[in-house]
Amino acid sequence: MTERERQRQGRFRTGIGAGAALGADPGSGTGPATATAPAPGPAPRPRTGPLPEPRPLGEVRSWPRSFADRLTAPLPAGVAGLARLAREGVSRPPAGALTEISELPVAQGPLPDAGPGTVAVTWAGHASWVVRIGGLTVLTDPVWSRRILGTPSRITPVGVPWADLPPVDAVVISHNHYDHLDGPTLRRLPRDTHLFVPAGLGAWCRRRRFTRVTELDWWEAVELPAGDGGTVRFDFVPAHHWSKRTLTDTCRSLWGGWVLTDPAGRRVYFAGDTGYGHWFAEIGARLPGIDLALLPIGAYDPSDMLRDVHTDPEEAVQACLDAGARRMAPMHWATFLLSAEPPLEPLTRVRAAWRRTGRPREQLWDLPVGGSRLLPED
Repeated sequence: MTERERQRQGRFRTGIGAGAALGADPGSGTGPATATAPAPGPAPRPRTGPLPEPRPLGEVRSWPRSFADRLTAPLPAGVAGLARLAREGVSRPPAGALTEISELPVAQGPLPDAGPGTVAVTWAGHASWVVRIGGLTVLTDPVWSRRILGTPSRITPVGVPWADLPPVDAVVISHNHYDHLDGPTLRRLPRDTHLFVPAGLGAWCRRRRFTRVTELDWWEAVELPAGDGGTVRFDFVPAHHWSKRTLTDTCRSLWGGWVLTDPAGRRVYFAGDTGYGHWFAEIGARLPGIDLALLPIGAYDPSDMLRDVHTDPEEAVQACLDAGARRMAPMHWATFLLSAEPPLEPLTRVRAAWRRTGRPREQLWDLPVGGSRLLPED
């Protein structure tokens, strides 16, 4: 067991966050440990409080040359790390585990009806969701391509055929990595689609002739008119990650997640790509009453290289508890083989971690690719 793994276990055993201790078995160094006590569900939290005024739509702004000062851990891998991955062959699951691909849950179906008062989510795969909120259709990190640069082809079909999408009102982007910012998919959109992107990424979008591009820093927000009055608010929130798209643009743009709030105050938190850390509790404190957290559970093995930027299933459940979210929907698995864990392992582990919290099973929305759920009206 590495020193970093021992530190990770210690963090969960000491109970940092709102929930019970969840971590690896200290005897074996692998697998989940039994929680010391059931984690409490999120306490009711007021939906009022001071929030920053929304920024103007389409505002053109100047940014620092680098956002490296926002990193919460050293950059992953580097040249030596990538060489190690190639040398040891640990960047993909073992060949014997690939038989699990046929067992991955896929259930393509029609999008649910969603009027202005409905909040519905449909998982298209990886970090791509179709979010229906306030009468708007919002895509998160849309990747409809069969493959992305440097990665084998997707192992499950896109959950929603592009032709079946309603008109897209807005797209939110978490960061610029190729499996989250996909140029071929964005080219399918009308150029007047609203793109909400991290600071430093606006120029990339405008070069592709998008005319409604809004860049935000952490803890900033914009609003769009909702279908039947009021507004849908988009808050850009921190994440434990990084950015890089070429050899020369490391951390030149920001990274983060998004909290979408409808006119009735219902909130959906899209975490993007992130490791585990202190930001989840801060997000829950500043934007309380999150009804659904879309959290990544895959691409975590080998953990000593990836844990700072990708939550594993147990950490994702802990992040849900830290943020005070009422429900969790896993993502960032079952689509691209980005790391070495067996394809089905994230689902098995997240279900076990959730069970140990004592939270109701129906609050874990472990959707198949293509699956949809509607938030109940509280």
